[in-house]
Amino acid sequence: MKLDSRTLPRSAPAWAAVAVAAVVAACATTTSPTGRRQYVGAVSQAQLDQLGAQAFAEAKAKQKLSTDARQNAYVRCVADAITRQLPAGWQRTWEVAVFADPSANAFALPGGKIGVNTGIFTVAKTQDQLAAVIAHEVGHVVSRHHDERITRQQGASTLLGLGSALLGSAYGSTAGDAAGQLGGVAAQTLFLLPNSRQQESEADVVGQQLAAQAGFDPRQAVNLWQNMIAAGGSRPPQWLSTHPDPQARLQELGARAGSLMPTYEQARAAGRTPKCG
Repeated sequence: MKLDSRTLPRSAPAWAAVAVAAVVAACATTTSPTGRRQYVGAVSQAQLDQLGAQAFAEAKAKQKLSTDARQNAYVRCVADAITRQLPAGWQRTWEVAVFADPSANAFALPGGKIGVNTGIFTVAKTQDQLAAVIAHEVGHVVSRHHDERITRQQGASTLLGLGSALLGSAYGSTAGDAAGQLGGVAAQTLFLLPNSRQQESEADVVGQQLAAQAGFDPRQAVNLWQNMIAAGGSRPPQWLSTHPDPQARLQELGARAGSLMPTYEQARAAGRTPKCG
């Protein structure tokens, strides 16, 4: 059945105007640390910090924390060296937690929160490699990737909800539900996931630079990802992945490391010589 203005409910233009206005109002344009144009602003920085603190508290409540004093001191040392190099607006005392979890993972959240699983030590075998992990995760925060994701998802949800409502009014709830489900898959695959790949690449750039500024060898980011690839199993096709292709990532990290060697050498000459473990 063809969908035209005669089959749509009369209130459809008003709904469309409200939905589009809501999406536009939620967005503000800014520039990321790499010069990329971003749409942010669905939530305030204070709200982001609160959400980050809440998520971090829940993670600590639900997951077992490492009681190994050496591990905790090691991660704290690396995290402190990294966060001391952040721009003034991001300077704070970052809270660090080490989780007794065998999966090789780490994360950072708005509000100054860093979480590291003990499993990361199986692939991050040196302090420089651990710095590459932590700096990458902190790079997501300072690049406002959480804000960007929330803003994009809110916009996609608003527009998808509008489409479902219009079809539901015209053809019944079944059509509306189906449209919402199919639209959600399309948005996730074609709109939201590509943005995640872009964010991962940007966090690589920002993180590798932070590590070099802190006095960690930027070349070790390459070794880290080689270890990750060796330890990893099967992975989804690149077009459906939120991470860049591993081999392409290695090439980019290697090329960037060469250009960051002067930054690393200047940091060492200035006395930034971390001795974390």
